[in-house]
Amino acid sequence: MTKAAFDTVIHAPNRLQICALLETTKELEFQIIKEQLNVSDSVVSKHLKVLEDVNYIRLTKKTEFTRQRTWLSLTSLGRKAFKSHLRELTRIVGKI
Repeated sequence: MTKAAFDTVIHAPNRLQICALLETTKELEFQIIKEQLNVSDSVVSKHLKVLEDVNYIRLTKKTEFTRQRTWLSLTSLGRKAFKSHLRELTRIVGKI
């Protein structure tokens, strides 16, 4: 097991929620993430770009019923980083 590490990329509230949502499934559609966060497309896109730049998430475009949709999934690096961040948060909170 790797050492727990506080991850400032993941820690931003919306990015933390995105990672938590993606951790529970193989992939989710952009619209579902947007609805769960209750924010605009641009806010979601901004946070996804940050996560994608560090290779924590993968975006896939799929055409369904003639409409292109964006699907998101955590990469293996993203899953490891998220779990490590949760362990560190648990360690920090455990001191209270």
